[in-house]
Amino acid sequence: MTKDEAAQVVARFNASPSQFPYIQSTDSIVKEIGAKPGDFVRITRTSETAGTSVYYRYVVEARD
Repeated sequence: MTKDEAAQVVARFNASPSQFPYIQSTDSIVKEIGAKPGDFVRITRTSETAGTSVYYRYVVEARD
């Protein structure tokens, strides 16, 4: 997501980035898309029963 898109999501939910679920910077998809700690990622999942669901994750530095 762009910085502007991330700011809109944060404003829409009236939250701070740290209140969103985290995804670690070592996650394979995070590496694949080139996201860095501090970025937001949008995850879109499709299922036959629920239709399309959108999730947001805040990228954090991996801990040992």
